[in-house]
Amino acid sequence: MSLKGKTIFMSGGSRGIGLAIALRAAKDGANVAIGAKTAEPNPKLPGTIYTAAEEIEAAGGKALPLICDIRFEEQVQAAVDKTVETFGGIDICINNASAISLTNTQMTDMKRYDLMNNINTRGTFMVSKLCLPHLKKADNPHILTLSPPLDMNPRWFAPHVAYSIAKYGMSLCTLGMAAEFKAAGIAVNSLWPFTAIDTAAIRNVIGGDEMAKNSRTTEIMADAAHAILVRSAKECSGNFFIDEEVLRAEGVTDFTKYAPDADGPLVPDFFVPDEVVERLPTEVMKVW
Repeated sequence: MSLKGKTIFMSGGSRGIGLAIALRAAKDGANVAIGAKTAEPNPKLPGTIYTAAEEIEAAGGKALPLICDIRFEEQVQAAVDKTVETFGGIDICINNASAISLTNTQMTDMKRYDLMNNINTRGTFMVSKLCLPHLKKADNPHILTLSPPLDMNPRWFAPHVAYSIAKYGMSLCTLGMAAEFKAAGIAVNSLWPFTAIDTAAIRNVIGGDEMAKNSRTTEIMADAAHAILVRSAKECSGNFFIDEEVLRAEGVTDFTKYAPDADGPLVPDFFVPDEVVERLPTEVMKVW
């Protein structure tokens, strides 16, 4: 039930959900390689690979900050090689990096379309592919991708076809690779939040401070990811997990700590199927 000594290669991770997952693993004593391109501070987006590394070390783990744009194969390969050189292997691959633009077809320029698909779908495929030789040597290898369940309801596509294609492409990697890597004993799963998560994307792009208040903290995704990554790889693969369901299965019943400032129903996340909303007791707004 611990990630002590395990080595994680994570795309992105300088802030938000990725950093929260890294910090939770660091509490166990994990090694975390952060492969991201944020080397310089941004006034609107706090956090760099170097500040993330400092937080990981302070939390009890070992960190390796790597400047890496996952659109470029040579950079990803170099980052993977450096991780193996530093820590001796890779036990866990986390596909966290993602680009978002909630624009309709007419308002989505092709440069933005290409960016989302290159980072989200292609990036997930490539990072997983390049980590694969090392995961095959690990004792309990996992690939965890932050992407949604494959719910083909048109309402998830109509407002932002390009973004939905890019996110569902990540989930298709989970679907296919779970079956492809089964014989090698490598777990491949996706994790997605039931509610909106208070991140820079929520505050700066989607809904502002008011929406953030009725969202959950990143810690719920970190705790859910940890619960998945300590499970047996051979017995836990091909799942599209929802964070709250993962934690309820672990015995958690009080979720108030993950939304300390909420003053009413929480904001549901995109892509959560109706049947999940119906079976979970948490009250969420009628948004979608």
